[in-house]
Amino acid sequence: MHSQLVILGGGPGGYAAAFLAADEGMEVTIVESRRALGGTCLLRGCIPSKALLHVSRVISEVNELREDWGVVYDSPRIDIDTVRARKDTVIKTLSGGLKQLAKRRKVRLIEAQGKLINSTTLQLEGSHASIPDGGQLTFDHAILATGSAPAMPSSFEIGSERVMDSTGALTLSDIPDKLLVVGGGYIGLEMGTVYAMLGSQVSIVELMDGLLPGVDRDLVKPLHKRLDHLLDGRIYLNTKVGSLSDQQDQVHVAFEGPDKYGVELYDRVLVAVGRRPCSQDIGLENTKVQTDQQGFIECNPQQRTADPHLLAIGDVAGEPMLAHKATHQGKVAVESLLGRPAEFSPQAIPAVVFTDPEIAWAGLTETRAEAEGCQYEVAQYPWAASGRAHAIGRTEGLTKWLIEPDTNRLLGCGLVGPGAGEMIAEAVVAIEMGCEVRDLTESIHPHPTLSETMINAGEVHFGTATEIYKPRR
Repeated sequence: MHSQLVILGGGPGGYAAAFLAADEGMEVTIVESRRALGGTCLLRGCIPSKALLHVSRVISEVNELREDWGVVYDSPRIDIDTVRARKDTVIKTLSGGLKQLAKRRKVRLIEAQGKLINSTTLQLEGSHASIPDGGQLTFDHAILATGSAPAMPSSFEIGSERVMDSTGALTLSDIPDKLLVVGGGYIGLEMGTVYAMLGSQVSIVELMDGLLPGVDRDLVKPLHKRLDHLLDGRIYLNTKVGSLSDQQDQVHVAFEGPDKYGVELYDRVLVAVGRRPCSQDIGLENTKVQTDQQGFIECNPQQRTADPHLLAIGDVAGEPMLAHKATHQGKVAVESLLGRPAEFSPQAIPAVVFTDPEIAWAGLTETRAEAEGCQYEVAQYPWAASGRAHAIGRTEGLTKWLIEPDTNRLLGCGLVGPGAGEMIAEAVVAIEMGCEVRDLTESIHPHPTLSETMINAGEVHFGTATEIYKPRR
């Protein structure tokens, strides 16, 4: 069997590349080891976690009405089977839609594990009827979109179902009485929030001195405060998990830290210490493809590798490991194959932490600016001055811009607060378009909305913000 273009991996980057290539008249085959399209994001990542976070957010809003607004509801009763079924229905619906789109575009789907035996041939392993006789598929070009997998330190691999990675946590097999989350990154915080709102007593342990290492501290502070209240102070920083052991239907966890030392028992442990690229066991050693020390495939701005027949996109092609980055790279790769002047060179890749409150940023961050010695000015607007924030009882938020001093050009944006993930899109457009602060402040925003804080922060830069008095220095 031969195909003009093969996509190895059916995630958000892979199917986006396949569909665009098919729309452009190319003969396309997707090789995917799972029975469904969607990859980690749809099947066991972004989408199921956000479905569960929706549940936890609604529960939180009800609690806010009870505590602050005098609207009284009975305590929720969690039917875990129904919650799980609803989450699975969302996945099935979206994945089924992708399968129909592939069929309508005449994209061939092969359910198999693919391994490169040379630069133009895949060996297909599996028992599905779609695998050709001889199990080989040749191609003119292939796009490697194999994604990433949860990282699990060998010391935590104790052969117990009670020690989970993010995939295991999303199956929602039960609601443990006590859950320990190892890792204060976005995956650990999101899943910890879900389980806490469903009724688990959740603790979070982080090796570094703050949650979400690498994210600007002023954005993390409101989230840390709210999580600390939700978890009754069970956030342990500068703390190491020395060992895990499964004993008598519980996990014994040994802690080493200033605020947490000794052994404690948990019903389940979620290990969320990062992800690793799936670049091993796909036959790269049989090609000219090069990888870096972390296992990421090295690519140029056209997503081409050192092998002229192979391109790579998404998580396997480097940080940041984000679905929307993979989708964009998939389209760049196809445009490149079609001979068009395309390259992946964004000024602002948005990132969102879907906790409560949400954190979002795009473009230059203060953390990166300080590390690289970049010149910048900060203009920030507290949501305590926002009428909309007061109306919904969420004044802990913050909007800030990073601005180039000489030109007033917008370099980066950071947000913390409900809806931050939706609001950051405006900042992406502004940064990509090379807008200056005045382009932003002279664009009328609706009132009363949280989106107003985007221009309010710009007005702080000029010393003209209406709701706060802060003359420009």
